[in-house]
Amino acid sequence: MSDTPPGPGPASLQEIVLVTGISGSGKSVALHALEDAGFFCVDNLPPELLRDFLRLEAHRPERRVAIAVDVRSAGSLPHLLSLLTQLRSEGVSIQAVFLDASTDALVRRFSETRRPHPLSDELSTSAFARLASDELEGRRALIDAIELERQLLAELREMSIVMDTSQLRPTQLRSWIRELVSAVDSRLTLVFESFAFRHGVPLDADFVFDVRVLPNPHYVRELRPLTGRDAPVAEFLAAQPEVADMLGQIEDFLARWLPAFEADQRSYLTVAIGCTGGQHRSVYFAETLAQRFRSRVVTLIRHRELEA
Repeated sequence: MSDTPPGPGPASLQEIVLVTGISGSGKSVALHALEDAGFFCVDNLPPELLRDFLRLEAHRPERRVAIAVDVRSAGSLPHLLSLLTQLRSEGVSIQAVFLDASTDALVRRFSETRRPHPLSDELSTSAFARLASDELEGRRALIDAIELERQLLAELREMSIVMDTSQLRPTQLRSWIRELVSAVDSRLTLVFESFAFRHGVPLDADFVFDVRVLPNPHYVRELRPLTGRDAPVAEFLAAQPEVADMLGQIEDFLARWLPAFEADQRSYLTVAIGCTGGQHRSVYFAETLAQRFRSRVVTLIRHRELEA
């Protein structure tokens, strides 16, 4: 007979979101967005207390719950990984969201806020203390801490929905988090994300398509200030045979493999489409593909370079 206390049953909790990720990637912003959306939020809950907490919350099934866990609980992360697997096998629906960002973006954020990295004590504390007087030494120590954190959280990242915040403003992140939790469904959610290659490929992309070889509306004077969501740009691109060919090929590829991802119980698939500026072609492709797949699967659209 097992000594492990019984967990909450499959129908005992309506919605649980676990927010985790790299320090400086925006977990506080995400948690505040969830709180504004009506979630009961708990920050930095020790993983050892997760099951007990969920058991208590099972008596309030009408309440949506968001829990933030990060590297401050590094010693408990192995326990968290096994516990998540166990809870899911018991029928508890936990949506884990992992926020990530490029190392350059994280270094910039820590430098702007002057906050120490949570793992600074694990490395050279004196190096962090010299940040103000020795910028190069402080930067190296900070990068070492970030890379150590990536290693510690790698397995948790693999079990989660990944969201790249490198280029996001707080308003965009709040909007994306709200869209994510509103799309919670037993089926796969397909995300089409436009981006500019000059700002880097999104870290959360499962597939990346490059549309920079296609005719560029930027070079048409009246189309330059518009975006791929505007009718004149859409009409211009729709008239290009190469655009129709690439759209059809991407659609066929995704249609062929979506059932395999659904059979693999994937809940979230991000298709990133990039062009030079992230304004015209990639936006048009994201909008058009989302429209084509909307009747088959839950879809979300993100335009990283456009205003939220």
